[in-house]
Amino acid sequence: MARVLENFGKDLLKENGVPTPEFSVAATPQEARRAAEKIGYPVVLKALVTAGKRGKAGAVRFASSPDAAAKAAEEILTMTVHNFPVRRLLVEKKLDISQELYVSITYDPVQMGPVIIASTAGGIDIEEIAAAHPEKMLKYPVDILKGFNLYEAKEIWSDLGLQGGILQKATNILGRLYQLFIKYDCTILEINPLALTPKAGLIAAAILMGVDDDALYRQTYFSEKVEAGSDRAWRPLTDLEKEMIEVDKTEAYRGTARYTEMEGGNIGFFCGGGGGSLLSYDALLRFGGKPANYTEFGGNPPEAKVKGLVKGVLSKPGVKGFYMNLNITNNTQTDIVARGIIGAFKDLNIDPEKFPAVLRLAGVHDAEARRLCTAAGLEYHGDDITMEDTARIIVEKMKKAFPGETD
Repeated sequence: MARVLENFGKDLLKENGVPTPEFSVAATPQEARRAAEKIGYPVVLKALVTAGKRGKAGAVRFASSPDAAAKAAEEILTMTVHNFPVRRLLVEKKLDISQELYVSITYDPVQMGPVIIASTAGGIDIEEIAAAHPEKMLKYPVDILKGFNLYEAKEIWSDLGLQGGILQKATNILGRLYQLFIKYDCTILEINPLALTPKAGLIAAAILMGVDDDALYRQTYFSEKVEAGSDRAWRPLTDLEKEMIEVDKTEAYRGTARYTEMEGGNIGFFCGGGGGSLLSYDALLRFGGKPANYTEFGGNPPEAKVKGLVKGVLSKPGVKGFYMNLNITNNTQTDIVARGIIGAFKDLNIDPEKFPAVLRLAGVHDAEARRLCTAAGLEYHGDDITMEDTARIIVEKMKKAFPGETD
């Protein structure tokens, strides 16, 4: 999922007939002052980052004068919100809110289809409200084949107690939101709050939006506006993480991969996807290992993709060892994986005799994979050893080669 910044999300809302407050983007206190004067006071200033709960982090401020707007902007622009440094902020008209509603559209992995969650109570405390007042929230699964009709939107809000003109406006907005969700291949579309105001009726005061990474090739609107893979990050993506995303895009129909850096660590971690990779990672930690990254792949990636990923794993500063584990139930051609790993070691001029490395490549063509790795000087294991044992072995090798670094 690629996260969408709020200004881009609100542009789409307006284009698709969903009312939003007047807003502008500012990168300096002076720009924020000018934007506020143009919009008209009072205004709200928000950190423009792809992190949630900005209000609770103190990254949403109100201002009723030019000096107050400039001061608030200056303070917000020095902040880091949930590990995301603030480079720009959103300046928009402060709404006179009489009630906060909530609506979210996402995918239910159990139902394997869209699900709408609506509530007559929204705002920054939505989780607490949902827990304390479940009667104010409604979950509505959508049949992806039948689609979503306005009468269903009306039933949702009516069941929650809305009536009259507000019911009709909420119905129309929910219908438009669902259309937008489908049109732009969203993975999540959340409006919190959907604000009820005395003059303008219902307005989407804030938006959280994510788009399917695999759909970005056809969603040209987002080509320069989002970062693929940003849903897996708790901070901005590093340059190496961005490079690995590009590696994953090569021959995208053949295998998938994820690469996430960890702070510190000295063991390059590279495993087959699914539960096996999690088991291997946990085992590595349990034996005292320090992974420098979390990298998993699935399917049958070509040799070039494997080599690119392994070169990325080995290129992270501080990596002094390599751990590769593939569970036995996979259908990956292990000889192709082996050739990619060997190619990466050769390209980076890494001597396996001096560089601790442990590979377990149980699966299809593992006899050939064993031959290749053994000839290259890489320690190879197949189904003769457990995944957990390989974690113990690499940690022991690291302790022997670098005493004290895994304590």
